[in-house]
Amino acid sequence: MPVFKILITDGLDSNGIAILKKSAEVVEMTGITPDDLLKEIAEYDALIVRGRTKVTAAVFDAAKNLKVVGRAGVGVDNIDLAAAKAHGVTVVNSPMATTTAVAELTMALMLSAVREIARADSSLKAGKWLKKEFEGFELSGKTLGVIGFGRIGAAVAKRAAAFDMTILGYDPMVPAEEITKRGGTPVSMDELLSQSDMITMHLPLTEETKSLINADAFAKMKQGVYLICAARGGVIDETALLDALNSGKVAGAALDVFVTEPPGLTDLVAHPKLVCTPHVGAQTVEAQHRAAHDIAEEIVAALNGSPLRWKVA
Repeated sequence: MPVFKILITDGLDSNGIAILKKSAEVVEMTGITPDDLLKEIAEYDALIVRGRTKVTAAVFDAAKNLKVVGRAGVGVDNIDLAAAKAHGVTVVNSPMATTTAVAELTMALMLSAVREIARADSSLKAGKWLKKEFEGFELSGKTLGVIGFGRIGAAVAKRAAAFDMTILGYDPMVPAEEITKRGGTPVSMDELLSQSDMITMHLPLTEETKSLINADAFAKMKQGVYLICAARGGVIDETALLDALNSGKVAGAALDVFVTEPPGLTDLVAHPKLVCTPHVGAQTVEAQHRAAHDIAEEIVAALNGSPLRWKVA
């Protein structure tokens, strides 16, 4: 068996590293800078990243031996897919690993937003008893609009149904009958925006989805809607969201992702009606274990020319 060299730049669970070490030399450079990555990448056959490392066209230009890039997780917007194709480099991910973790976080964010859990917690820890200020809303009986009805969107719909919510689904990539099978009522984007009490987003960041939720979209929503996003930063126009929160059009929002990460203490992050977390959707012990296992097996398969389950490009 040929000896391959694999570089890991954003960390990987030990079970995945153990799989890789059976077939290759593995080097971990967690936190490597973009400049150092350009200097180091030439000697490696495979690169494994998460969301932090940007695999740019310059990286592919410098990567003389690179055969495969693996994303331990779902989103690949930090990888230049066109450059990968131009250089004949395969890109794979592990899309099944984080479904449960992200779906559960979405429900946690939804509940936190409608019950103002974060603000109630911080006020009590500050020595205040503001019980009368925290009259929230029940999920039961509300209509949830799910934008993006793939694996994670469907998993959220299943959990929301257990809260007695009515589920609307919009996804141009999923047939209407499949949305129905997955527990949603298929609707147009405009119907979803106008009929939903709460909206959650589960779609990748692409040219088509960038700023999908913008000022025009907010104008079509119900007064006092809630917006949840644990998908990708950039699918929501953050300036438009801040305006909608300030006007009361959006009663509350919860974000796990931002256009710039970390975002810093912006007016949006500091807004009292926003619950925010630092892109922790996939940060569970179980999800990280699955992601490492799946991406390691996929990388080994790619290096050995075996069939791939999750080839992105």
